[in-house]
Amino acid sequence: MFTGIIESMGKIVSLTANGTNKTFWIQSDLSGELKVDQSVSHNGVCLTVEEQKDGQHRVTAIEETLRKTNLGDWKTGGLVNLERSMVLNGRLDGHIVQGHADCTATCIKKDTLEGSWEFRFRFPDAYSPLVIEKGSISVNGISLTLFNVTNNEFTVAIIPYTFEHTNLSTLSPGSTVNLEFDIIGKYVLRTTELAATAK
Repeated sequence: MFTGIIESMGKIVSLTANGTNKTFWIQSDLSGELKVDQSVSHNGVCLTVEEQKDGQHRVTAIEETLRKTNLGDWKTGGLVNLERSMVLNGRLDGHIVQGHADCTATCIKKDTLEGSWEFRFRFPDAYSPLVIEKGSISVNGISLTLFNVTNNEFTVAIIPYTFEHTNLSTLSPGSTVNLEFDIIGKYVLRTTELAATAK
């Protein structure tokens, strides 16, 4: 479980294909503190640390993960948002994020304003019931607030700190990001759907 508050950015130093899986070595300020078997959010995707050495850690993404997220597009030198799992005796500064990406979205617009940035994303229509005005969403693992919501688009505003300390600064129109919708919204939708079919 995560909060969507990014702790560090990692750099992909190598990647290898193993059958239908891909293994990544990532260098970051956090890597030396990680332990084998620890769950870490990588661009909003929960991956297990398999090895750690020399300020780097190794993770593997299976075919299902590569197909449903932007991890299949990762390249050596790319930047990845990292967050360790939440501590239950601390503050929840973002929102509850599971690290289970629901789908990807495409950046369709990036506006540089006076002291902030706005990004507009387009996502699959099937997820429109989970997106509400002023609701929460995880974009590449970052807890953000939505606005200007339509059936398949939304906008987020980014403050300088978030822009400088996450990989949002590398995005441009055409970039793909991982989305995870609010877990509370998912449960409410599921309950409503079940109630409707029971009648």
